[in-house]
This record gives sequence, structure tokens and C-alpha cells, in this order.
Amino acid sequence: MKYNKHIAAAAGLVLVFVLTGCSDTGFQKYEKLLNKKSPAVITIWHYYNGVQQTQFDEMISKFNNTVGMEKGIIVEAFSKNSVKELSDSIIASVNNDAGADDIPDIFGTYAETAYTVDRLGMLADMSKYFTADELGEYVDQYISEGTFSNGSLKIFPIAKSTEVLMLNKTAWDKFAEAEGVDLDSFSTWESLSETAEKYYNYTDALTPDVPNDGHALFGRDSVANYMIIGAKQLGNEFIRPNADGTVNVVSDKATVRKIWDNYYVPFVKGYYAAENRFRSDDMKTGEIISMVCSNSAASYCPTEVTLYDDYTYPIEVSVLPVPNFEGCDPYIVQQGAGMSVIKSDEKTEYACAVFLKWFTSEEQNIEFAVNSGYLPVKRSANDINNILSSGTEISPVLRDTFEVAINEIGSYTFYTSAPFEYSADVRAYIESSFEDAYTAAHAEACDRIAAGWNRDVVMNKYTDDAAFESWYAGFSEGLNQIIGK
Repeated sequence: MKYNKHIAAAAGLVLVFVLTGCSDTGFQKYEKLLNKKSPAVITIWHYYNGVQQTQFDEMISKFNNTVGMEKGIIVEAFSKNSVKELSDSIIASVNNDAGADDIPDIFGTYAETAYTVDRLGMLADMSKYFTADELGEYVDQYISEGTFSNGSLKIFPIAKSTEVLMLNKTAWDKFAEAEGVDLDSFSTWESLSETAEKYYNYTDALTPDVPNDGHALFGRDSVANYMIIGAKQLGNEFIRPNADGTVNVVSDKATVRKIWDNYYVPFVKGYYAAENRFRSDDMKTGEIISMVCSNSAASYCPTEVTLYDDYTYPIEVSVLPVPNFEGCDPYIVQQGAGMSVIKSDEKTEYACAVFLKWFTSEEQNIEFAVNSGYLPVKRSANDINNILSSGTEISPVLRDTFEVAINEIGSYTFYTSAPFEYSADVRAYIESSFEDAYTAAHAEACDRIAAGWNRDVVMNKYTDDAAFESWYAGFSEGLNQIIGK
């Protein structure tokens, strides 16, 4: 028996060796597919523009002149200008629409688009080109987002973002001193709404000869994020996917009412605002003094404000965490497109993996992140000390943004909605239904007040229980119609 046990143990060791060797040999097999004399040419479609595109192009050039030249890989990158245009172009290409461009090898994508392409069986599983240890170096939530139900890695993280709150501290300090408020006002949506009312009344009182001309305290870029993440903080979701691929409309009324009370109501009353395309533009013109935006958009936060009378003054900017609903577990959005690889031959897929590994190495990823405003995707790179010591020049505002966003990674739970057939339509509807309603209500209310109606009477009419019930009924019906397509 002892002899047999020893034989079995030896056989086990040989088996382990063989399996390990197979793994190594597998990667060597892929390496042998690469040939400098016949390089693999990889095309990438992305949505970066401006500074972000410039930085991405520089990274591509750096790769092509180093690792790419050494291994026989040439990367060509093309911008599709926006997330929507990129998504539309991908869908057109995979469907072979007339006039569509050839399908790229890699494309930037959010889960909704990747889900659609994957249903056609056209996405490569990239997990075969990475060891478990390699994948373990990335932030867990980033890998899990791109891992589909069968355990295959279909979206690879390259640069991420979340949201932060930017504050014109120069204007805030004057208000805070006069009214006795502090930065804790930004800790919850409830306290922010209450403070915004105080700010409106404070600024209205500055011009006693002009009634109802108070200013808004706050605005945000993505209302969909507020609603979706807010619902999650409150323990609910608007849509809940089932294991069989079907979905249910949840849209809990109490949850939606809480969301309504803390954004719709203050917006209609003029405490929140959205005058321009982006809230950074509203801060630049003094329409608001605080905003929630993506950390990747923080570089657009103004350092000076120009008022309607062409008076310009410099401002100090503070960066704060995004508010949560009071007494709820803290959730925050996970965003920033990853990269999906089109299923092809092993040489091309492996060449794509080589590029993605290089791009997300700590040195390269920090360089791209610092110069584009995105967050790195590896745990080691999400360290403010590592970022500051990288040698890349960084502005004080961007430094503070990175620090706050990195702290949010550690203290909040990341959340992104699970993709399903109509998930993009649902997200767009959730935002537009809400946004169109409060924008129209605010405009109508202002017109009536200008015509001489009592402000309190008008505002109550547009924000009371009846107003909510009317909107909620239409909102819920719209969600069900989308799911029922």
C-alpha cells in the first residue's frame, strides 16, 4: 500500500507539472503566432476626443514603437467622437448595414453594446489570454462587470471613472459664513436639497428690489446616474433582470418619490439648475456653484467665473464625495467604457491581449489616467502616492479629484446596471422622462410667477402629491412599454 501511495503521489506531481507546462506552453504557442515580418494589424474604435484622444494616440504610438515593434503588432486607433456614435457604428458593422465600416478588432464599449454584440456570438473570451494572478491585479468590480454569466471575460477594463462633487468654494464660503452652514450639507441628498433652498433665499435677498431672483446651488451632468444609483442606495432598482433573461419593472413608488423629492422638487423651485450642455459651463457663468460630474470631466471645472455683467473673478475649487441618501448603504456609479475584442483567430486575439496588458500596466495606465482624468484599473495604480510619484505633472484640482475618487472606491460600493436587451433604452427613458418633466414644470412655473401669480401657490401646484402621481403613472407605464416590446 505504501508503494502504491508513493506511485500515486509521484503521478500527481507529474500531472501538476504537465498541466502547468501546458499553461506555459499555451502562452508560448500564442507568442509563436506573432511575427515581426508579418505583423498583426489591430484596429481600435474608441470615443475619446480632445485631450483624451491626444493622450490615447500618444500611448498607441508608444506601444507601436516599443512592444509592438518587438513582437510584431501594429495598433491603429480611430475615434468615433462620442459614446453614442461609437455604439451606433459598432451595431451597424456587426449587422452588416449598408455603408457600415468593417468591424474593428477592439472597440470601446459599455455593457449594453457588448451584450448586444455578444448575443450574436461575436465577442472573444479574453480570459484564456490572462492568468488568474494577472486578472487578480485588477480592481475586482472592474473585472466582474465585464464577466458575463458563463464566466467569460467579454469587456476588459482599461480606464474607469466614477463621480465626484465639485464646489466653487469662493462663493460657498461667503454663503456659509452668512447662513451658518458647513460642508456636511453635501453629505446627503436630503441635506443638499435643504441647503439649496437656503442658498436660493440667501441670493434672492441680495437684491431686495428684484423678487424671485435667487440662484441655484447645484446641478449635475447625469440625471440617470442620480436616479439609478439613488434607487440602489434606497434598496431598489427600476428594472430587475431575471436568470432566464427576462426582466421585471420594479419602480417602487416610495423609492421614486424619495428621488423626486430630492431632485425634481428643488429643480422646479429653482434650487437646482441646468442651463447649458454641461454643468461645468453653468459653474463658469455662475448659474450654480456646485455640481456632480464624472471624475474624468473634473479638468473642465472652471477656475474663474464670469457673471452676466462680464465681471470675472477667480475661484478656489474644492472636491467632495458624492452625496448618498440618508441612512442608506453608500453606492456610487461605476462607469468608463472597457474594451471588447471581436472573435477572430488566435493570433489577432492574442495580439489584442498583449496590447491590453501593456496599456493597463501600472506605468502606462497611470500615465493615461493622469493625462486624461480617468482612474487606473489596477489596485496598485489606484494609490494617490503612486500617482503623485509617477513623474507626470498634475494640477491641484485633478490631484484632489483623484484622491476623492480613490477614497470613494474604498468606501462606496460600485454599481452599474446589469445589461439586458433593452437596457440602453431603459436608461435613456429613465433620464428623459424625469428631465423633461422637471424642465417643463420649472419653465411653466416661472412663467406664471412672472405673470403675477404667488410663488408659493405656483410651486406647490407643480410639486404636490397630485403632480407626482400624474408623472409617476406615466413613468411606470413607459417602462412597461419598453420592456414589453
